[in-house]
Amino acid sequence: MKKIEYIVQREVLDELRLDEVAQKRTWTTKPTLGERLRESLSFSVLKLKQILFSWFPVLGWLPHYPIREYAVGDVMSGCSVGIMHLPQGMAYALLASLRPVFGLYTSFYPVLVYFIFGTSRHISVGTFAVISIMIGSVTERLAPDSDFIVNGTNGTGSVDIDERDAYRVQIACSLTVLTGIFQILLGVVRFGFVVTYLSEPLVRGYTTGSACHVCVSQLKYLFGVTPARFSGPLSLIYTLVDLCRLLPQTQVPELVVSLVALAVLIVVKELNTYYRKKLPLPIPIELIVIIAATMITHFCGLPDKYDIDVVGEIPSGLKAPRVPDATLFSKVIGDAFAVAIVGYAINISLGKTFALKHGYKVDSNQELVALGLSNTVGGFFQCYSVTSSLSRSLVQESTGGKTQVAGLVSSIIVLITVLKIGSLFEDLPKAVLSTIVFVNLKGMFKQFMDVPMLWRTNKVDLLVWLVTFTSTILFNLDLGLAISIGFSMLTIIFRTQLPRYSILGNVPGTELYLDTNTYQEAKEIPGIKIFRSSTTLCYTNAEMYLEVLQEKSGIEIGKLLTAKRKQDAKQKRKQEKERKKAKKQDKEKTSGALANGKLSEETKGQENITVISLKETAVNGFSKGQVNRSYHPDTTMSDSDSDTGCHGNEENEEASGSHTQSIILDLSTTSFVDTVTVKTLKNIFRDFEEVDLSVYLVGCQACIVEQLEKAGFFSESIPKSRLFITVHDAVLHILKKRGEADFVLDVYCNTKM
Repeated sequence: MKKIEYIVQREVLDELRLDEVAQKRTWTTKPTLGERLRESLSFSVLKLKQILFSWFPVLGWLPHYPIREYAVGDVMSGCSVGIMHLPQGMAYALLASLRPVFGLYTSFYPVLVYFIFGTSRHISVGTFAVISIMIGSVTERLAPDSDFIVNGTNGTGSVDIDERDAYRVQIACSLTVLTGIFQILLGVVRFGFVVTYLSEPLVRGYTTGSACHVCVSQLKYLFGVTPARFSGPLSLIYTLVDLCRLLPQTQVPELVVSLVALAVLIVVKELNTYYRKKLPLPIPIELIVIIAATMITHFCGLPDKYDIDVVGEIPSGLKAPRVPDATLFSKVIGDAFAVAIVGYAINISLGKTFALKHGYKVDSNQELVALGLSNTVGGFFQCYSVTSSLSRSLVQESTGGKTQVAGLVSSIIVLITVLKIGSLFEDLPKAVLSTIVFVNLKGMFKQFMDVPMLWRTNKVDLLVWLVTFTSTILFNLDLGLAISIGFSMLTIIFRTQLPRYSILGNVPGTELYLDTNTYQEAKEIPGIKIFRSSTTLCYTNAEMYLEVLQEKSGIEIGKLLTAKRKQDAKQKRKQEKERKKAKKQDKEKTSGALANGKLSEETKGQENITVISLKETAVNGFSKGQVNRSYHPDTTMSDSDSDTGCHGNEENEEASGSHTQSIILDLSTTSFVDTVTVKTLKNIFRDFEEVDLSVYLVGCQACIVEQLEKAGFFSESIPKSRLFITVHDAVLHILKKRGEADFVLDVYCNTKM
């Protein structure tokens, strides 16, 4: 392949010259506060239309809906997703410790609300395992079975199931409404970026840990046992231990039903995956299993013969809206915020994935509002919190779904089920619903494959994943989320405080300056140290920046300053001594001449010459006091002083990094400056200049220069001419200043790649 070469020939540009050449703007393009207020208060039809379209996205796309192109795909997709909603809604309601019918309500109302306010075209909003188990942990904590014991004392008697379930519905609805309020408020204040603090390893580790909670919570239905309920840290471990203790009491008929349903579901789902390109629609095996299990259970009388636990009564029709119990808000406020953040994180990650794939934009803040309204409205209709489901969203996309019309069709199917055929599923075994939950956890358990991948690519992200997963397992969902977010923030802090520092060298024949420890061909330029940090310079790492600068450059500024001050004091004492000696000699000569009573013209001339000579000596001695004594020994010293001075100079040369004369600080990675940064840079300029080392800044962005100006960084001692746009510009300036013109012209002016 032929090499591509380029040659650049231009003048060396410092910050002042750059402003002239590039014609830096001296005015701001941002509107003033008054202009923004007038703009916000002004009214026009166009502005009203924009506001309506931003808050109600359906108005923007539904009037232009291409029926011929999209209708068939959306209807087929909606039917497929609606069929999935039925079994998943009933199964996930058990995770929330609610009756299955409330899962059907949750698959209906929020979907309609999202159809109006959502911006993603492909995600399927509704019940989701992780959110369901988070809701279930709250409902079981605030409404345990022990609070509803009737007809007994000392822990004996039966549980009032109806009263318990009714109170759990109140808790779930209150939690859902508060979750929606949090999401709406965050969306209105444009706080959609908050989800960026939940990194992908954190979210995947958290959902994997949540899947383990879901799995353990469903084991009781598979084995037909009733373990004790545990809460707080290590509750998952205690539950597993109790399940193992109860294994001898396993209900064999329920275990058989579970294993048969599980085997059928796994086999057919694998076939769906294997033949997904050949099948026009995936086989709705979940719905088939539910129908078959319900029919077998009903006609064989399994609940009466083998005491198999079934779903029970499913009321037909929709219930009137009811205001949630606001007195419960104080008890669930922390859980509501956790559900709001986790639900939104899952929703926006899926939404952006499909948007990127299909070439449209998802508004993160509007998604927050849409999800919040779905939860708030749903909470009034006895729904619990929702988010998007990966499995349903993939089916909605793969079966031809183009818009949220598919979601509307799916909600119609759920509505028909609730109104007409919901009661037919009263004999459905709960064990079958639990197997549906197990099968749908496959995608989350596959996230364990993140561990070897992260081990190869990024061990810090691996640590975040493992800490999140472990804390979720050991400390439950709410506390585990808080711990994982805190740990993730700590990794960011440590990365900022422990950046990589490097000394740069020039690659011969180019304008490139690379890390000398990484690139063998990168050679340091004699007398110049080029220092760079891999992260922004701020108050958290300013002290370390200065320490590593001295260490990497070999310049011990403390020793140099001390030696400089000692040298200055010594020179001052010597000059004072010479001045006194000259004064004394002058006085003696004058006194001797007066004692003899005569002064010849020749003597007067000699006296004048002597005085002039002494004055010149004093002036020359003072001039030498201004030279960098770290590199130039004073030749006017006596023999004893000269020996001491040479020893001091050797120490100075060692402390100054082998004759380093200039320091270049590369600030191209700095994104902002704070007061500590400004103070640190000022101290570097002051201290290094005091020992005759010139300091230059390079690579400062325009916003950094503006911040430095506002902070009063520039002065007579630190002019703007010390700022250069590139390292190469600064190097050329230094070499030119040192008079190494030939070196500059031969090596650095012709840039070749």
